[in-house]
Amino acid sequence: MWADTLLQAERQHLIQLLAWAALSIFGGTAIGVLVVVRRVRSPLLSHFALQTTLWGVVVGAASGVSLRQLRLRDYTAAAHLGQMLWFLIGCNVGFILVGVVLALAAWSFARRMSGIGAGIAIVVQGLGLLILNLQFAVLLSR
Repeated sequence: MWADTLLQAERQHLIQLLAWAALSIFGGTAIGVLVVVRRVRSPLLSHFALQTTLWGVVVGAASGVSLRQLRLRDYTAAAHLGQMLWFLIGCNVGFILVGVVLALAAWSFARRMSGIGAGIAIVVQGLGLLILNLQFAVLLSR
């Protein structure tokens, strides 16, 4: 893959991550506002909204910084990008597992809806990021 093609693919990936972050922030905030406005006492929804919003902020900040620092890559930097991408994919799988364990533990040990909501949000974020990162990895491997 040529350096300029890689640069364009990486830019597109970061824009997709920013869109995911914006969707997460908007969705989490909307759910949180609905819970407050309707005066619904729902720890599941409250913690889902909080986790979703926080993940959106973190992913958006990291993607924004990366987008601003984007540059042409030589072969070594491109190889490093590939390694970092597979590391992130592994982290995404780990996030999904942590979310599942959190939700199951919250239900099994204490019937805590807040833990279930947070766990489900972590699974959703992990899956979304996994899909986006796998798409970029497939493109990078060509």
